[in-house]
Amino acid sequence: MAVLVSGGAGYIGSHMVLALIDRGEDVVVLDNLSTGFEWAVRPPAQLVVGDVGDIEAVCAVIKDHGIDSIIHFAGSIVVPDSVADPLGYYLNNTVKSRALIEAAVKTGVSRFIFSSTAAVYGMPEVNPVGEDARLDPISPYGSSKMMTEIMLRDTAFAHDLRYVALRYFNVAGADPQGRSGQSTPRATHLIKVASEAALGRRQRLEVYGTDYDTPDGTCVRDYIHVSDLARAHLLALDHLRKSPENLVMNCGYGRGFSVFEVIDAVKRVSGVDFEVRTTGRRPGDPAELIAAADKIRGVLGWQPERDQLDDIVADALNWERWLMENHPRD
Repeated sequence: MAVLVSGGAGYIGSHMVLALIDRGEDVVVLDNLSTGFEWAVRPPAQLVVGDVGDIEAVCAVIKDHGIDSIIHFAGSIVVPDSVADPLGYYLNNTVKSRALIEAAVKTGVSRFIFSSTAAVYGMPEVNPVGEDARLDPISPYGSSKMMTEIMLRDTAFAHDLRYVALRYFNVAGADPQGRSGQSTPRATHLIKVASEAALGRRQRLEVYGTDYDTPDGTCVRDYIHVSDLARAHLLALDHLRKSPENLVMNCGYGRGFSVFEVIDAVKRVSGVDFEVRTTGRRPGDPAELIAAADKIRGVLGWQPERDQLDDIVADALNWERWLMENHPRD
């Protein structure tokens, strides 16, 4: 039997594929390559180019490859873009997730892991924010993910489907072995953008908002290394293979860094003092978002291995250097 990874040619999905093949799992990737890269799917994983919204095609992939578990990453992830194009985000993140869930039900796939987000919390009243906090997303991106969580909950009640929804905080870094990393052009993730600025791939770095109610006025986020996140998914898959319990869990370290603190770390690790400019706030950005991460540690026994900010930054910088050498921009 095999694991289907939707969006496995993208940033987080490609790290999930690496984690699965490292422990000998059979892996099939389904990706339309709209933001992913064929070269990011490392063998022996098999790539099928297709869309998760095509129910008939997904059912065929499941039957042809003997899929018994789905890990769902495919979707759009840029918060400001979701504010500008809400219908596009509801289509890509909610409608197509519904199609993938239907395909799972039709073909008897009973294990489903969903890539959710801390954006479902909106602007939480208390930080660190726990899984039992009120869901009140302030962006279409967060709403689109919340709707998929609701669909999974209701589908699991009505059908033989068990799921784990993992609510990511700020994912960063790259595979420590240099096999994958964040490769999307025009990325908006802070550590990725700062790494590009440090290596001359951007002229400068812009900081959006310096008047938040935080110690230095910039947004505070909980940054989790992408390889630690992939290991969390492995543990979630192990859980679903032995337990009927559905789970919703935060994925973060339980501590935050401000935008300026991250910039200082990138400058320190890279040794480059790149230009930084400040500008106004972006829509949909809460001032602070930090995970209460006790549940995933207690229930799944998850222990992070790359939780130092300088390690996250170093891996991101190393990947950016590899991209410059192997996939230079025109």
